[in-house]
Amino acid sequence: MKKNVGTVDRVIRLIMGLAIVLAGLLFQNWFGVLGLVFVGTAIAGYCPLYAVFGVRTCRME
Repeated sequence: MKKNVGTVDRVIRLIMGLAIVLAGLLFQNWFGVLGLVFVGTAIAGYCPLYAVFGVRTCRME
């Protein structure tokens, strides 16, 4: 798996993901689980949707 998510994109995904998880816990809603997708892609540095559409936000190696 090649990385296709850049540093700025990873930070934004991590912040958004944690906010969604926190909101899900706060409102006791399953919707917070979707935030884990953002956190997971931020940690892995890979987004499957980016791969499908040919998008890269990181520098070429």
